Amino acid sequence: MTQKENLQTTLEQNALDMVEAEDTGARHAGGLTGRVIAYVAVCWSLFQLWYASTLPFLFAHYVPILNDSEARAVHLAFALFLGFLTYPAFAKSPRASVPWNDWLFALLGAMSAGYLCVFNDALAERPGLPTTEDIVVAGIGLVLLLEATRRALGPPLMVLAMVFLAYVFFGDMAPEMIAWKGASLNRAMSHLWLTSEGVFGVALGVSTSFVFLFVLFGALLDQAGAGRYFIQLSFAAVGHMRGGPAKAAVLASGMTGLISGSSIANTVTTGTFTIPLMRRVGFSGEKAGAVEVAASVNGQIMPPVMGAAAFLMVEYVGIPYLDVIKHAFLPAILSYIALLYLVHLEALKAGMEGMARPERRGGFLGLAVMLMQAAGLIVLLNALYYSIQFVQSVAGEHAVWLIAALLGGAYVALVWVAARAPHTEKLLEGDALEHLPTTAEVARTGLHFLLPIGVLVWCLMIERLSPGLSAFWGTVTLLLLTFTQPLLLLFLQRGELAWAALLEGRAQLIEGLGTGARNMVAIAIATAAAGIIMGTVSLTGIAQVLTELVEFLSGGSLVLMLVLVAILSLILGMGLPTTANYIVVSGLLAGVVVELGAANGLVVPLIAVHLFVFYFGIMADVTPPVGVASFAAAAISRGDPLKTGGYAFLYSLRTVILPFFFIFNTKLLLIGVEGPVDLALTVLGALGAVLLFSAATQSFFLVRNRLWETGVLLLIAFTLFRPQFWIDQWQAPFDEVPIVQATSLIEEVEENGSARLIMRGETLEGDVVTRRILLPLGPAGSLTERFAFSGLAVRAEGEQTIVDDVDFASTAEKLGVDFDWEILALEVPVDRPNAYWSFLPAVVLFGLVLMSQRRRRREHAA
Repeated sequence: MTQKENLQTTLEQNALDMVEAEDTGARHAGGLTGRVIAYVAVCWSLFQLWYASTLPFLFAHYVPILNDSEARAVHLAFALFLGFLTYPAFAKSPRASVPWNDWLFALLGAMSAGYLCVFNDALAERPGLPTTEDIVVAGIGLVLLLEATRRALGPPLMVLAMVFLAYVFFGDMAPEMIAWKGASLNRAMSHLWLTSEGVFGVALGVSTSFVFLFVLFGALLDQAGAGRYFIQLSFAAVGHMRGGPAKAAVLASGMTGLISGSSIANTVTTGTFTIPLMRRVGFSGEKAGAVEVAASVNGQIMPPVMGAAAFLMVEYVGIPYLDVIKHAFLPAILSYIALLYLVHLEALKAGMEGMARPERRGGFLGLAVMLMQAAGLIVLLNALYYSIQFVQSVAGEHAVWLIAALLGGAYVALVWVAARAPHTEKLLEGDALEHLPTTAEVARTGLHFLLPIGVLVWCLMIERLSPGLSAFWGTVTLLLLTFTQPLLLLFLQRGELAWAALLEGRAQLIEGLGTGARNMVAIAIATAAAGIIMGTVSLTGIAQVLTELVEFLSGGSLVLMLVLVAILSLILGMGLPTTANYIVVSGLLAGVVVELGAANGLVVPLIAVHLFVFYFGIMADVTPPVGVASFAAAAISRGDPLKTGGYAFLYSLRTVILPFFFIFNTKLLLIGVEGPVDLALTVLGALGAVLLFSAATQSFFLVRNRLWETGVLLLIAFTLFRPQFWIDQWQAPFDEVPIVQATSLIEEVEENGSARLIMRGETLEGDVVTRRILLPLGPAGSLTERFAFSGLAVRAEGEQTIVDDVDFASTAEKLGVDFDWEILALEVPVDRPNAYWSFLPAVVLFGLVLMSQRRRRREHAA
């Protein structure tokens, strides 16, 4: 191996060590200590599988059923115990052994969290009246949680939590604008540790119920070889194109992001393969790293996991999980398509070529084959769907066993296909791809990896099981696959049955269970630490102060308000993992957008607001000077970290603009789409807009742009993203109907539709405000029933309709509605020209740019 190759290998290993230290801990203890850590990690995974399944109810006579509070306590106890054993205190702390003080911290941390499980009934009998023992345990638990946060996640989240803690106790010493009276030790410890308002709140509950199983699913899938398979499949599919390795990086990171909860891990896992190959075809070190960062960070906005934020949105927004996935899907896909196009433009500008491939079909033949493969896949999926439906209708309660048998038969058949595929062993070992194999050749080596993913998707989308139970069944399928794959491959390849292959499968299974648990340590600690911040918000009301600050700085401008919220999200997200990042920015800033938007006539669905702050929170992983993903990529590419971050932010501009547009045009989130034509125009318009925006920001379309062409492309992109803007300039979109005349209109709103209401009432500060809200109405029914769906009870007082009550934690409460507010009017759409007529002048302008650039390209060619 040459000196250059040795250097590259060292850099890649350093990056992998960085990820390992972030995700599973930097300590690798051997002997008895190592076995204890591995045993506890496996036990945690088994506990989470047990808790997510229906088994506790089947064995209720023998094993007590844990409620949510008790399960959260056990979850955090495991996390703190493993956190102190696997994350050393300092850079010079021992890596091969665990000091006695870390054992003490681990035991005390686990006991402090487990206290809420053991004494759950006693604590429930004395709410708000903690004993001295309760306060001591809470104090020890909070201190140890902060230390575990520092070790597992670095200083940023710990410092942020400590700032909020200081505000809890010394709020009376804060500047007048944010001052509050402060809390006693008893009140603070009780609120933050002994109730479900702080550490053991919604975020840790989501980590317990959903996130762990999806992280475990991803760890097992990677352990089985699926991560390597996705990377190789991406290279085989697009590696031969211009800038092929960069396009493969985008695809591979997108597929890895489906199951990954860490942008840094995503960057390094795929980057060790893709970055050297990108440099080989002509990308600079900074640009190669930036492409990988932009693709990997985008993996956090890609359903179904979204860095675990998808499950938190279910709780915070109050909508079903499938709705979260539906609303998040189109922007994520658009962002990835735009990144592929950006890479293509970079390759065109530099005159790059793709990697060598032994077979290369002509354009029409290749397109025909692709269409036939897509059609075959659609036919196969439909046949599978209707076959399972038929089995369920015929077999009834026994259908699950028949479906399991069919699934087992499909698994054996697909592994047989993998065993017969040429170069299977080489591809599965992940050798360097000097010459690309065909896509079909690579695809055959891992089709069986799609089965557990199929089970997960089927349970989520078709059976409509909860995310936790769906992940349970997907993980059970994956456990069987991981255990049997080595033995089955050996038998189908060579006709042999070897005890060593069975032991290899068992080792992979145990390794996957342990890795999944260790990957969860940092996430569980992050959600618990973020609970300190959320508990402070609920205790002190600091979110209202932020609202007033942003309102003052924005001067009533909606766009400036959104820009300020975006900047604050970036700042608050610096150095935080995705899950904690979303908890913090949504808890502090989502309400700001809702409240100020409603006060200024902008009615936005809650999911749009939460996606807005989420997008800008994760941009902190890209943006210098703290963009940790950029530093990880630079460690592999040998590029300058700040330049890598700068390029990564430039490539991520298409992700930055999307939230601003889906706030004003919620059809981009598939909200309010009316029929297939509307859907098609929305998707095509958004796709054209994001591609043209990419061309404008790269100053290159067919040839290098002139300044006026860049301006026109940006104008066209704006029009395609928000076609209703130009119509709004001369005709208001809504008329106001007094609420006394609107009863029948509200009752006639389609099922699961919404009503735009104008309300007036007094805030807690004594200010009388008028706001517009978008109230979900749920199933068809009377006015009272439809309001009750969102937690709103109303009463009539003469000509007035008054809010009589607002249910706790309901959608109405999250929208800022309070009791005794008056509902003034209903806003109904005005009959006006279709907004899509704006596309026509946009197409004309695009034609002018196209003609100009085609003429210059012909001149350059001549």
